[in-house]
Amino acid sequence: MMRHAVLLLTCLGFPAAIVACQDAPARPPGAPAPSSAPDQVQQRLESSRRTAIVDATARIAPSVVSIHVVGRRQVAQTGFFDFFFMPQQREERVDGFGTGFVLRANGIILTNQHVVGDAETITVSFADGTELEATKLGEDPTTDIAVLKVDRKDLPVPAIGRTSDLMIGEWAVALGNPFTYVLGNPEATVTAGVVSAKGRNILPSRDQSGLYLDMIQTDAAINPGNSGGPLVNALGEVIGVNSSILSQTGWSVGLGFAIPIERAVRVADEIIANGAIRRAWTGLDVTGPRAMSDWKSQGGLRVRQVAPGGPAARAGVSEGAILVEANGRPLRNFLDWEAAKLDLRVGDELAVTVKEGSRNVVHRIVTGDLPTVGAAKVTVMQGLDLVTVTPAIQAERGIRSERGALIFRTTDEVRRATGLAEGDVIVGINRTPVTSAQQVATLLEAVRPRQAFRIYFERDGQLSFTDLSFR
Repeated sequence: MMRHAVLLLTCLGFPAAIVACQDAPARPPGAPAPSSAPDQVQQRLESSRRTAIVDATARIAPSVVSIHVVGRRQVAQTGFFDFFFMPQQREERVDGFGTGFVLRANGIILTNQHVVGDAETITVSFADGTELEATKLGEDPTTDIAVLKVDRKDLPVPAIGRTSDLMIGEWAVALGNPFTYVLGNPEATVTAGVVSAKGRNILPSRDQSGLYLDMIQTDAAINPGNSGGPLVNALGEVIGVNSSILSQTGWSVGLGFAIPIERAVRVADEIIANGAIRRAWTGLDVTGPRAMSDWKSQGGLRVRQVAPGGPAARAGVSEGAILVEANGRPLRNFLDWEAAKLDLRVGDELAVTVKEGSRNVVHRIVTGDLPTVGAAKVTVMQGLDLVTVTPAIQAERGIRSERGALIFRTTDEVRRATGLAEGDVIVGINRTPVTSAQQVATLLEAVRPRQAFRIYFERDGQLSFTDLSFR
């Protein structure tokens, strides 16, 4: 009687194989030898290793670069006499690290603005170990996008995907260079997860003024140094630019966010063509984050201010109106409103639905250029008198912000051009929190002509902001 023992193999996701292994009948003379079962298993094992993530990584990795920046900052020299006298300032070198990826084969690199914003020198390292000095073609702090240029041709360009058909739960692969300063390797590292959510709007934190709008959320690990790297789908197509995380520790806890690739490419193309971004202006402001809870009772966003003669005024929108939709997008809070505006170009039409009694009325706003201020940057400072917020000033004025620069006097010209008023507290410029009046002057001096910038300020306990540019 023939006895058969059966071995059940389950290996890495491929179907189980049933292999007879004892008391097999002898092979007749002259019959071909059967294929080796262990060889078949080995082939299946090798095949199972090449997953969609492996293939996606192989497609994108050659175009990912590591970025090393060197900058300078002023720091106070602390000592015993600093309690009595103004502390002396000294300059120190600051090294920063991030990631980028090739956008065009002629040396165009895309990254985050916060990676290279304060850089004096920028070095780009490729996967083959080549290091090249890079120049910054331009940057847009509002969208956190910057464009670099290196002197190298025929660079590998990745496939660009789209976010319009992203599926919640589909694979997401993040490439970058976390902790480059301790690892010392130019090759990008890979983390994988899923697309956790789409269209995420993130409120500014205490130490970060800038807004991130319509972001892709992923649980792929993103850590310091990953900023500016690509987020790709299972096809190896770039779908986003890794930019930020939500974390109480500063390290990844599975809440990572990427800028949609369509926005990043649009901003980069405009920077390449014009050197700066022209940001669309609607001519109206809505109530800020302090009034977010009012949405349920109002059924929309209240218009706080309309610029006389501006695009919104010409379209018939008035102060106090309740906005319920923008280009068909429901408006639940001021972040929805900012997200609706962010991807508009100058001259685009924005259809806003306004609640008027029991009916809704659509007003069509044709956007214009941002208001410009001053013939030169110094004019702005001559028209704004600032003082650093101290605990005494905070208590006296009832200011919520612990840090910032209080506007205690301004001219009518600057008030009309900027929308800023006496009593406002400037708390951030672009993505940099403001801690002193002098810092406002320093940050504004760094803004180039025609470059759009955003000033965050507190007014009547509410956080607001205004977008401006210099002539």
